[in-house]
Amino acid sequence: MRRAIITLGSTAAGLAALLAFKSHPAADASAAGTPATTPSPMSTAGPGNTAGASGAGGLSGTAGKAKSRASASASGSASAPMSMSTRTVTGTVASTQHGPMQVQLVLTGGRISKVNILQQTNDGEESSQINSFAIPKLTSETLTAQSARIDAVSGATYTSQGYIQSLQSALDQANA
Repeated sequence: MRRAIITLGSTAAGLAALLAFKSHPAADASAAGTPATTPSPMSTAGPGNTAGASGAGGLSGTAGKAKSRASASASGSASAPMSMSTRTVTGTVASTQHGPMQVQLVLTGGRISKVNILQQTNDGEESSQINSFAIPKLTSETLTAQSARIDAVSGATYTSQGYIQSLQSALDQANA
């Protein structure tokens, strides 16, 4: 009986420690210093978007731009975004078991401000479902981390690997 109580207590303590664990403390710390902003509603449909890009990816790019504008205006230089150079870098096509994956980055002043999906895995309906939830998560993590050091999405291993591989090649080109 005593062992059961000790085992149960240890399990509860371990579970509490696991639930309290935060995987990205650096991302949380940087977000705490940034003023909260509400991105302006902008249409993501239009001739500039690719057919493979998801709407949520477009919204993440919009949120990233709004955050960048807010931090620039908070520092007192409202004209700073106008003078920052914007460039587009396209990653190589990553071949996955379920098809190609290719990303394109929009860099503003050396920071990733938007991620466009040029090609995505296309192995039927299941791939479409996986892409619909995985790509927005990967895009959001990319904009937060500002690097290719992002977590893969559970259940979307091949999509995540292809995304990260293409993302890293785009970042390598940007730094070259």
